[in-house]
Amino acid sequence: MVLIYTQAVRLIINKNLFSEFGAMEELAKLGSSLPVPCVQELAKEPLTTVPHRYVRPDQDPPFISGMATPSPQVPVIDMNKLLSEETMPAELQEFHLACKEWGFFQLINHGVGETLLESVKSGIQEFFSLPMEKKKQFWQQPEIMEGFGQAFVVSENQKLDWSDIFYLITLPKHLRKPHLFPNIPQPLRDNLEVYSAELEDLAKKILDLMAKALGVDADYIKELFDQGTQMVRMNYYPPCKQPELVIGLNPHSDPVGLTILLQVNEMEGLQVRKDGMWIPIKPLNNAFVVNVGDILEIVTNGIYRSIEHRAIVNQEKERLSIATFYSPKLEGEMGPAPSLITPERPALFKRIGVADYFRGVFERKLDGKSYVDVMRIQHGEDGKGTQD
Repeated sequence: MVLIYTQAVRLIINKNLFSEFGAMEELAKLGSSLPVPCVQELAKEPLTTVPHRYVRPDQDPPFISGMATPSPQVPVIDMNKLLSEETMPAELQEFHLACKEWGFFQLINHGVGETLLESVKSGIQEFFSLPMEKKKQFWQQPEIMEGFGQAFVVSENQKLDWSDIFYLITLPKHLRKPHLFPNIPQPLRDNLEVYSAELEDLAKKILDLMAKALGVDADYIKELFDQGTQMVRMNYYPPCKQPELVIGLNPHSDPVGLTILLQVNEMEGLQVRKDGMWIPIKPLNNAFVVNVGDILEIVTNGIYRSIEHRAIVNQEKERLSIATFYSPKLEGEMGPAPSLITPERPALFKRIGVADYFRGVFERKLDGKSYVDVMRIQHGEDGKGTQD
């Protein structure tokens, strides 16, 4: 009996080890990004013109013009009100409308301590201020997306963003690259460890509230995102003497589940596309800017929509931010939640393995909502899926 039990335990351990190893192997195969110059270093040079590869005549002008009234602002959601029995019904309705009509909201009273936020912000500023020689140890390696550089660069002729990123997987911990996270300078590394755990908890709370607002079985969402993949992207947008010629981050929707963004310094630059216009977001102090990703649009069967957004740059001052992405575990499978598929609203998206989904994401450049469209199931004579 003891022998049978021991063998069973070994089988379970071996299965778990195989699962973890398989996930690591899968992640290594998901994609890479071609190496690019450091824009922060480029911006220090006495340039008279913007280098050709960064000139973006295809982009809309960076500033909204001709508006007689102030532009609308993304909704502000109060987590305290969402967690109070007395105020939850009204705030949950506001939350639902924000996810449905905007795909973006600012979250206040979110429970992440101000001291931690300030420590993370100052640490990121110091990290990007490291000399180039120290940054080189974190630079992207062949066949690996993580590290300093830019993401989604798939061609030597591709136009580039006026920005640098430091991108890494933070959860699950066994997927962390040994040459990246462990070598981040202290105290930023310890602060990121705590920040990563806090934002995982916050993401789960937001996802649970989404399930409640949609009337979906909370266990379905919880199981889908349980032990999910968390990725962090620190963004540095250097100043540019001709900001109208460049773009800090190409217009896109996030190909993940949920994005939680923290503004690191006071410089604005994030814009969302709403009703055909680019609306600038004015971040509230220590609030999070939260947005629905493509995966949640798929899971909610198009009820919540991922929205295109972009980052513009300033002529005189740099902008910094940190985006935390939360998605289902790589070993899982995703598609529209069964309870959101009805005869009146058939499934709008295909089911797909999460690893296969991300492999497709990283094979393409970041361009609008093009990959969401690939995932659509065609309905009707016009060849388009129905829309809410």
